[in-house]
Amino acid sequence: MLGLPKGSLEESTLKLFGKAGYQIAKSSRSYRPSFDDPQLDGRFIRAQEMSRYVENGFFDCGLTGHDWVVENGSDVVEVCDLIYSRASNVKSRWVLVVPEASSVQSVKDLEGKRIATEVTNIVSRYLADNGVKAEVEFSWGATEVKVPEMVDAIVDLTETGNSLRANKLRIVDVLLETNTKLIANKEAWACPEKRAKIESMALLLTAALEANKKVGLKLNIEKSKVPDILDELPALRNPTISQLTDENYVALEVVLDEKVVREIIPSLKAHGAEGIIEYPLNKVVPD
Repeated sequence: MLGLPKGSLEESTLKLFGKAGYQIAKSSRSYRPSFDDPQLDGRFIRAQEMSRYVENGFFDCGLTGHDWVVENGSDVVEVCDLIYSRASNVKSRWVLVVPEASSVQSVKDLEGKRIATEVTNIVSRYLADNGVKAEVEFSWGATEVKVPEMVDAIVDLTETGNSLRANKLRIVDVLLETNTKLIANKEAWACPEKRAKIESMALLLTAALEANKKVGLKLNIEKSKVPDILDELPALRNPTISQLTDENYVALEVVLDEKVVREIIPSLKAHGAEGIIEYPLNKVVPD
């Protein structure tokens, strides 16, 4: 049984599974999706609750944030990192935030103050570790609007910090970095058949995420110019090179980070490359 996150991660999770080769169909009114893999069955459930249900064995595995594993204190196997979210492929942070004009400069300044957050256990442990006594209240959402009128500080989740700055809020400290993880129930992980299935899923999901950052590049080049390309462009040190029907030319193919393509393609052209083709990738399987 597979647990899929309901809510903000839902659509991006379905897209990731689709790229990994698993087609998951869902009804807008159903929490039970259908899978094209007869070995899979599952449910949608809030990421905040996922680790508890995985730990208790209702799910063999599921996707949730590392933060909710920590918040719930769940004893599960963290199979692999899957760094993606609704908006980006970067890690998020739970941060201690105060208004820009606040006198609070460190956690020590929160003594006797009131803090709102969704991760009350994480915040309570953080305060205890720093020897600070403060009131921690659960926030159902829209936490940013509660300072300074309702509370003195908040602990909120952010990726870039742009929204916090737009609301004239200042980050005082980072409590936890987090990202989506595939987690497994310990008994399921100990079962060879279930573990093999979970590991296969982890491999394909990881490969699909890795492919998001890379592209394939093909080109034709005179054989005599290949050394110049390899010397000038370190990213192309391990390409696949194939002989063309014209014995003076070869086809070169390589996988590289998408962010460097804009620099590499003009350089390739300047070195005499022809027929340059950039193409997307579905999976890049790690070594």
